[in-house]
Amino acid sequence: MSGEKDLKQLLKSMRPELNTGAYVFCKVENLENIALEVVEMFFREKEAITLILKKETADLLQLEYSVVMAWITLTVHSSLAVGLTAAFSKALSDNQISCNVVAAYYHDHIFVNEKDAKKAIEILNSF
Repeated sequence: MSGEKDLKQLLKSMRPELNTGAYVFCKVENLENIALEVVEMFFREKEAITLILKKETADLLQLEYSVVMAWITLTVHSSLAVGLTAAFSKALSDNQISCNVVAAYYHDHIFVNEKDAKKAIEILNSF
């Protein structure tokens, strides 16, 4: 995995991008009745499979969820830089915004409560 490793440069160059739509986290026992094309992300844990889906997809599949979230992508290619997640999660936490972070191959993805999306973008842009 190649990408930026310098924390200061990452924070300076990251551009948070708010993805369109509302997203939810759901759990299922298996993927038998789920078309992978409708799944944004999934993670298999020993207890269940966590799905991240558009809210309307979860509603259509009649899956339970507890909070509707906004999805923010940090459009900088990081390479497991020490401190990146800590820096932005602390900044959000200092402003009473909780987040769920998913680190994919190219980018970090942050899910925040839908009502906090605008403020979260402002905070992330302040770096």
